[in-house]
Amino acid sequence: MKILILGGTEFVGRAVTDDALARGWEVTVFNRGRHELPPGARSLVGDRTAEGGLAALESGEWDVVVDTWSAAPRVVRDSANLLADRVGRYAYVSSCSAYAYPTVAGLGEEAPLVADCSPDDGDVVYPKAKRGAELAVEQAFGDRHVHARAGLILGPRENIGRLPWWLHRIARGGPVLAPGPRESQLQYIDARDLAGWTLDAAESGLSGGYNLVAPTGHSTMGELLDLCVAVTGSDAELRWTDPDTILAAGIEPWMELPIWIPAGEDYDTVHRRDVSRALATGLRCRPVAETVADTWTWLQPFGGAAPRRPDRPTVGLAPEKEAKLLAE
Repeated sequence: MKILILGGTEFVGRAVTDDALARGWEVTVFNRGRHELPPGARSLVGDRTAEGGLAALESGEWDVVVDTWSAAPRVVRDSANLLADRVGRYAYVSSCSAYAYPTVAGLGEEAPLVADCSPDDGDVVYPKAKRGAELAVEQAFGDRHVHARAGLILGPRENIGRLPWWLHRIARGGPVLAPGPRESQLQYIDARDLAGWTLDAAESGLSGGYNLVAPTGHSTMGELLDLCVAVTGSDAELRWTDPDTILAAGIEPWMELPIWIPAGEDYDTVHRRDVSRALATGLRCRPVAETVADTWTWLQPFGGAAPRRPDRPTVGLAPEKEAKLLAE
């Protein structure tokens, strides 16, 4: 298989690149050339947002293209239009954010999608960006596309900082504010499992959209944080605290306490989607212990400053804010 990866050096894109190389595929990566590629990958350099930035893609043929773009849909539109006659299938790493909010618990791909989106949109909010990009791919490739609608993505090379924040915080030790309840079920996908399914789907000719997260309850908040304590070897003491106490202290779920969301519409939307369609097509989800341990191993050279995307807000709870609530 000949694959073109648009991006390919950070987090999900790098997971796709590594997986494709491991399969023995002929891998071409198109990006701005700011990061070193793994051995075996061919590099094409260009900036998708600049005038003439797609020049390096004006020739060449591939069996599949994998695209992880998450900003202006017109960037995906231009790439898809340029490649439509020279690529067999377009695999777009989309997001469950492409569904209209809120999503009723237990819904699958039949859930309503975000409205008022266009492939021609420039900078728009994230849900419209993802859905607009999906429309761009569909417009150019017809049924020769697959949308991998990922949920929460964790694993090595995570450049948002959610699991890395918990690992670094717990590694510091001492009392740790742990958002309850312990048994709160989580739904997420390891980037490597997302990459593996996406390549399998492209190779087998799947079409349409698929929710790409592990089943609800693949892990819990308690199991995740216990594993963080175990892999870091920390003396951290998890102080489990009920959601009402945390919210009353003005602490923001998801952003200040990454991954955690209290019960309600937000929780149902993020952690209670039906993923039976993806499971039926071969989605395999590795144990959470492997995701946590491998992320900690990857973090070791970075100390407390793991790479993060500059276009995303910083996550994590300020130490003084955590200490104040624990003292109370």
